[in-house]
Amino acid sequence: MSSHLDLEEQEQLDELKHFWKQYGNAITWVLIAVMGSYVGWNGYQYWQRQQATKASALFDEVERTAASGDVAKLERSWGDMKERFPQTTYAAQSALLAAKVFQQNEKMEAAQSALKWASENAADEASAQLARIRLANLQAQQKAYDEALKTLSKPFTPAFAGLAADVQGDIGVAQNKPAEAVKAYSDAWTQLADNAEYRRLVAAKLNALGFDPTLAKGATK
Repeated sequence: MSSHLDLEEQEQLDELKHFWKQYGNAITWVLIAVMGSYVGWNGYQYWQRQQATKASALFDEVERTAASGDVAKLERSWGDMKERFPQTTYAAQSALLAAKVFQQNEKMEAAQSALKWASENAADEASAQLARIRLANLQAQQKAYDEALKTLSKPFTPAFAGLAADVQGDIGVAQNKPAEAVKAYSDAWTQLADNAEYRRLVAAKLNALGFDPTLAKGATK
């Protein structure tokens, strides 16, 4: 009985040797690839966490310099953020904050540059779209109406479409194009249904142009 079992075990061992001889190299390389991918993924996750931690610390510096009103220092800290951590959400937040301070200090070129960067490079779409709206608004204030309309030409998600249409309406008024302004403001009023306070502002702009959106066909009050 023992010799019978030994024979079976030997046959199984021979089969295993044959199988490993035939497929062993392929299995080994698959295992190496899987383990390499696992190690690489963990390494990438660790690197991302490290980047986020460092970017967070630098964002604190951006906030402090913005609050202090030191524009020169803010330009440096914002520049560091853009150079070192461009793929983080902190970079886009820094751009929006820096642009606001630059505009308050009449540094319009720097403000436009920061907003343009965020509109093109923000890690999240919401920040990119908000930057585009602010950039277009700033361009309109500088009377660069064609540039502003070009900035707004790319479609917006529903969350930002109403805000973009409102800026388009402002541009129509500035260009003395009341029909275009009414159309844009009407779109904004419709799309801002969930923002009662902003919607009242748009309605006031429409009223100033002799149009009452609440009386329009199919309007939702």
